[in-house]
Amino acid sequence: MTAMDTGSTVLRLPDALRGDVEAAISRAVDDRWAARLWERDTTLWTTDPVTAEKIGNRLGWLDAPTAFTEQIEELQGFAQGIRDEGFTDAIVCGMGGSSLAPEVLSQVYPESASGLNIHVLDSTDPAAVAAIDQVTSPETTLRIIATKSGTTTESLAFLSHYWESEWHRMGILHRHKAGLGFVAITDPGKSLESIPHGDEFRETFLNPADVGGRYSALTYVGLVPAALLGLDLEALLADAREMAGRCQGQDATNPGVVLGAAMGALAKAGRDKLTFVIEPDLAPLGAWLEQLIAESTGKHGVGIVPVDGETLAEPEVYRADRVFVRLGRPAVDTEWQTDTDAILAALEAAGHPVIDIPLTGDDWVAGEFVRWEVATAIAGAVLGVDPFDEPNVTESKENTAKVLESFHHAGHLPAETALVASGPLTVIGDATLAGLGTPADVASALRAHLDRVPANGYHAICAYVSMTQERDDTLRDIQDLLRDRTGHATTLGYGPRFLHSTGQLHKGGAPIGCFLQLVAGRPADLPIPGRKESFGILIDAQALGDFASLGAHGLPVVRVHLGDDPDAGLVELHAALAAALS
Repeated sequence: MTAMDTGSTVLRLPDALRGDVEAAISRAVDDRWAARLWERDTTLWTTDPVTAEKIGNRLGWLDAPTAFTEQIEELQGFAQGIRDEGFTDAIVCGMGGSSLAPEVLSQVYPESASGLNIHVLDSTDPAAVAAIDQVTSPETTLRIIATKSGTTTESLAFLSHYWESEWHRMGILHRHKAGLGFVAITDPGKSLESIPHGDEFRETFLNPADVGGRYSALTYVGLVPAALLGLDLEALLADAREMAGRCQGQDATNPGVVLGAAMGALAKAGRDKLTFVIEPDLAPLGAWLEQLIAESTGKHGVGIVPVDGETLAEPEVYRADRVFVRLGRPAVDTEWQTDTDAILAALEAAGHPVIDIPLTGDDWVAGEFVRWEVATAIAGAVLGVDPFDEPNVTESKENTAKVLESFHHAGHLPAETALVASGPLTVIGDATLAGLGTPADVASALRAHLDRVPANGYHAICAYVSMTQERDDTLRDIQDLLRDRTGHATTLGYGPRFLHSTGQLHKGGAPIGCFLQLVAGRPADLPIPGRKESFGILIDAQALGDFASLGAHGLPVVRVHLGDDPDAGLVELHAALAAALS
């Protein structure tokens, strides 16, 4: 095991992998990949003219740290006006990159005394919508409708919900004021025109059309919530510009190029499970990294599987497909650093690659947005994929539309045949699992499913339930249980938000995933004004659509209904999985 210190990044690599990484970095330096990236040279990724044109229309994120410096005064004035009018909260209604960057900013930075409370709504589970409504007041809450296309199903469902309630609150004499509680973040042209009531909104922020959703953290998508939080936008963007300058370097100290080349080379060598080890206070960054890397690299049968939220463990529980990336602030959390140092040292000694990224400064988040965007673009070049498209994301959307069309005609969702049921749990298998016959019990059904994971595969928990701290803790325990008992990397995603990110990797990446889909009853459903389906029907249709899409790719998938009480169902599921894996 030897260490490569490239300035801000330390690569600790086993000798068997060092040559691959060094070769990838040398190639990137010798072939001027950094310069070509900033020159918008699309031959970095493709020689196909059609693909090149599409990539050329997705590189505006490179300009964001500089271009949006000119919008700081506008954003600060907007935020001050919102505060002056007595607003105390804002709800970001978005999906994927449109919601995860604001979530990172709102959870990582300390709450400003003068800022608003930012809530992120990116779940169509009626319980998630109701939970936001319970902690906000309509009179003092701004709704931010974030949708690049202007047609995002979830964002427009949230708009329908809040617009109707605002009209009712205002009353007939003041309905013309309803739009004062709304702003939009979208693209110009058709996107803007597609948002219902958009011409009545208080404000519309038009993003550059050449910035994709997952690369939009330093555009209005992240900066509008940042301004409302009361963050120092100048310091934030200065940190981004500093990192962008470093990522234009032409040698092997370029932090984005080194990280991206290493990620790509290690993935090609079979180390394709990129496992985040993030300081606890900074952990929200992991979900943003996960969606950026998975959606950008997971296509055409290749990809990097980002693993967020696993508890760090001793070497014996891991297979030889891991890379560990530590992000932490030296000497800030001494106990975490000490404990992590010991485990990572053991992992290094066992032959696992470790990438160490020390974070410095108070405004490190914006710099990390830039570092990882550049690194992901470079990793795409190493893997030979276009990191700016998402060819498989539409599959589940189209299947969801088919399920909803059936619901509109029949008045109910398609019936499913259970393999086995016990207590709150009902198990529905894909065609292959159903063909094995009736299992003796839930544990037997789960064992038969889990046995189908490939040797180099991963387990994916796809939970179509609203997120609460208690529920997340139980799901993280299940994630660690699967990892510990099988040795396979295990990811956890909440539906439908992951459909806009890791869903691309699931269906477009290497066919090595083994999927555990979790759904639950919706006893306290909410209507979506103007639509036949409710929020409960919508999220169930999205789960059914993704189940069909995974099955169509021949991927192993099992669906577990947790009953009307997801928390009780998860406890039973944990016990059943423990029995299945004993």
